Amino acid sequence: MNPLLPLLQPYPFERLRQLFAGVTPNPAYTPISLGIGEPKHATPPFIQQALCEAINRAPSGLAAYPATAGEPALRQAFADWIQKRYGLSVNPFTQTLPVNGSREALFSLTQTIINPGDSAVTCVKPIVVCPNPFYQIYEGAALLAGAEPYYVASDPARNFAPDWDSVPDAVWARTQLLFVCSPGNPTGAVMPLSEWQKLLDLSERFGFVIASDECYSEIYFRNEPPLGGLQAATQLGRSDFKNLISLTSLSKRSNVPGLRSGFVAGDAAIISAFLLYRTYHGCAMSPVVQTASIAAWGDEDHVVANRTLYRAKFAEVTPLLAEVLDVALPDAGFYLWAKVAGDELAFTRDLYANYNVTVLPGSFLAREAQGSNPGAGRIRMALVADSAECVQAAHRIRDFVKQRSAA
Repeated sequence: MNPLLPLLQPYPFERLRQLFAGVTPNPAYTPISLGIGEPKHATPPFIQQALCEAINRAPSGLAAYPATAGEPALRQAFADWIQKRYGLSVNPFTQTLPVNGSREALFSLTQTIINPGDSAVTCVKPIVVCPNPFYQIYEGAALLAGAEPYYVASDPARNFAPDWDSVPDAVWARTQLLFVCSPGNPTGAVMPLSEWQKLLDLSERFGFVIASDECYSEIYFRNEPPLGGLQAATQLGRSDFKNLISLTSLSKRSNVPGLRSGFVAGDAAIISAFLLYRTYHGCAMSPVVQTASIAAWGDEDHVVANRTLYRAKFAEVTPLLAEVLDVALPDAGFYLWAKVAGDELAFTRDLYANYNVTVLPGSFLAREAQGSNPGAGRIRMALVADSAECVQAAHRIRDFVKQRSAA
């Protein structure tokens, strides 16, 4: 067995299952889950139609092995979307690559980049830096690549921006990969240009790669869409995207998490190495998924409609919860990151037991580092269900908090 496997911690939803062990939720309430960030809005019919037509037409492409690099039309669709969304021109054939969702890409990109060297002999491992709290794949990918994760706490006083200034030069010197997530999971915070300037300067100084996880970029609540990594680099005069890779997917943007479709873009040298890795990794995208993906990336009307649904939902739910919790409308994404009174584990368990509403304890999404767990005392709520169900959940949470305060 891979000796690194025991380093992996239980996934947050396994920990949640253990937290709920032996708890019977109040049968007077129907179950409502705000725990998992899985889009529940309807998949646009035109995407389903494109998928079905691709399967049914002859030839469908299913009788041949697909190219790992993807069809030229798909990579052109990526470049066209980047041009439309960010006003940037990229070479579709050297600076983009299809991936089977951002989770798969985050993991495999890490295996491509990390060079453990002689760490088994010297006991000095390369470092992967990530925000804290964070998407758990960052940690797992780092550990299985033979690297050491370094967690940088997000600061609530600075719109949950990670305190990059707290990272010593000695850590940056060993860093080979930095994960950033903007809009953030779970905080929804968007990185400003000044923060990109800081990180790109550090990357240039120390030579590490930046992986910019941007899967929530199309769900936002301000007038201006979130700044993307490639967009920021271009504005800062780094249009070659050296040591920078952005990752995005259709899952949240187009409500197709089951399609497992996304792409990476950026530094052509890294894209070339990543393509080589993926050729052996065996993760080529199905031809029918490629066809549906081309249709999805080429249409913005359904994205606007999806964003409108989220904006209306958050406008209803956030004020209700703000009456009893320390919570505010995020910059983007579909999570509310709320502070609760007391222990967040007890809050989560008792809410489930009394009102049959599931949320995720913030401490499950973070790690104890530099003396504290920045997810402690917080919960994450995914407003992915329809408005009526989310509003009902908000009313139950409000009743629960009031009842808890009065006890």
